[in-house]
Amino acid sequence: MLVFRHNDKSCEIDKDSLTLHDALKALGLDSKKVIAADFNGEHSDLSRTVTSGGEISPITADTPEGLEILRHSTAHLMAQAVLRLYPGTHFGVGPAIKDGFYYDIDVAGTITEEDLPKIEAEMRRIAGAGEKVAREDMTKDDALKFFADDPYKTELITDIDAPSVSVYKQGEYADLCRGPHVPDASKIHNFKLLSIAGAYWRGDEHNKMLTRIYGTAFATPDELKEYLRRMEEAKLRDHRKLGRDLDLFSLHEEGPGFPFFHPKGMAIMNTLIDFWRREHVKRGYTEIKTPQILDRELWIRSGHWDHYRENMYLTEIDEKPYAIKPMNCPGSLLVYKTQLRSYRDLPMRLAELGLVHRHERSGVLHGLMRVRCFTQDDSHTYIEPTKIKEEVLQIMDLDKYVYTNVFGFKYTVELSTRPEDSMGTDEQWEAAESALRDALESTNTPYTVNPGDGAFYGPKIDFHLEDCIGRTWQCGTIQLDFQLPGRFDATYIGEDGAEHTPVLIHRVVFGSIERFMGILIEHYAGAFPFWLAPVQVKIIPIAGDHMNYARELYDTFMSWGLRPEIDSREEKLGRKIRDAQLQKVPYMLVVGDKEKEAHTVGVRKRSEGDLGSMSLEEFRELLSKEFNPIH
Repeated sequence: MLVFRHNDKSCEIDKDSLTLHDALKALGLDSKKVIAADFNGEHSDLSRTVTSGGEISPITADTPEGLEILRHSTAHLMAQAVLRLYPGTHFGVGPAIKDGFYYDIDVAGTITEEDLPKIEAEMRRIAGAGEKVAREDMTKDDALKFFADDPYKTELITDIDAPSVSVYKQGEYADLCRGPHVPDASKIHNFKLLSIAGAYWRGDEHNKMLTRIYGTAFATPDELKEYLRRMEEAKLRDHRKLGRDLDLFSLHEEGPGFPFFHPKGMAIMNTLIDFWRREHVKRGYTEIKTPQILDRELWIRSGHWDHYRENMYLTEIDEKPYAIKPMNCPGSLLVYKTQLRSYRDLPMRLAELGLVHRHERSGVLHGLMRVRCFTQDDSHTYIEPTKIKEEVLQIMDLDKYVYTNVFGFKYTVELSTRPEDSMGTDEQWEAAESALRDALESTNTPYTVNPGDGAFYGPKIDFHLEDCIGRTWQCGTIQLDFQLPGRFDATYIGEDGAEHTPVLIHRVVFGSIERFMGILIEHYAGAFPFWLAPVQVKIIPIAGDHMNYARELYDTFMSWGLRPEIDSREEKLGRKIRDAQLQKVPYMLVVGDKEKEAHTVGVRKRSEGDLGSMSLEEFRELLSKEFNPIH
């Protein structure tokens, strides 16, 4: 007798064994939307046969769990189609990822993006035929024999620390996989292959370069359609293209991963930094600057040498080993230790716009989003252990102001708790996690818990920004650290006259200023708000006779603290206006004989068009209504 339960429902089945599909059917939970089952807390194939009862729930494609299964099954469907079209192809790994899936393949021939429609068509033929998906458990030895002709699968099997493995088969295609998967290919309808890239086998640049095919799948056609619409919108907002078109920055083979900022890009960066400095001064931070190259012994002491050496650039000075800093924190601790500190000095908020260098593999470099050097807007705050919640609340207030009030982002918050390889006592971790939870809950901040994803030295809060087309970006973080101050013997004299070890809060708001700029470029599609625009006012003289007046206006606007520019080209007026629009300048001022004689300007606004003629006083009054968090 088997007993299956779902919430408050249960049923008894007079059999020794049963498939999960039949168990769901007996409970009245079967439907065309069901693609897998949750049995006693484990996601399983519907075809799985069980010999004992338990808790069971259906998994449908319109749930996060179901969507991941659907996407992984679609990766297998794609692999089967590729194998039919390109016999002899070998397969690496093909996981579900955020928004889709990919598969790394060693293709027998060549695949380009022009071939994707052909592969898609074959996928639809297989799905239409309802190709069955079957799981088979094998011993490692049997699996090695089964995949003897596939070097990638044999390598993966050899590395598995288990006596047996599972293999999923559909038609002529088979893959090493944990599963679960849809019961048959007819469950897969709404998919699209997106792009092709290169990827080193197992992410190691010393290995063979494989072909990576990206795709996506959704539960409904409307969801797929909306996703593809957002993808097209994202292409139009690509910060690499806009950075080139708007003359903000460039990337060069002479320095892969090291962006070059042009004058207009520096105007944006410097404005962000001015804003950052103003807000930090208001909140009690003091700014420091620490060297970029420091003795290797410092990095051994901090723990970075053991945990981060592969991402560090090394050098030698006077026959001694040094490293270019990947983090700012050890330098901050050296500054903290230059004096004897008292509890009266705390919290001590040392902020730094530190240029850090990290070795990223060439295959993951991406514009300003993934680079090898960037400016980290760090703060290292030294506090008494009893003051954690109070300080975290102040940081959260700053984050909310920056993200929502200034830039208009929605954001979500994630609390990451103690990992398995953590350092410190149970009491420290309990107090730290409790303080972060209290701070979030006392402000009614919704958050999700990411169990075990804290840093080895303490728990953290992460802020994920949502841009105008629904993408999320992890930017701000608040990390508690009990370990680094102790490693550096950093202390303060407490109210009791004894030495104590401070808690260190690592904190960023922008994260990387370069990456934050990339996010802003895409969020605004290059049409920056007035206060941030690299050129705020474009002065457009109609003819050469009006250049002297244009220069007079330029000097006036500079004295107002604006960033003006004159279009001195010998072009038609319409062309000048159109080009200024393409450059997304907030205000365009047309000046001709009438404006020169009356000492006025013809005002056009980027978002509203022609506003008519204005005196300089009227124009200045108009600009005074523009939002500006710096003034």
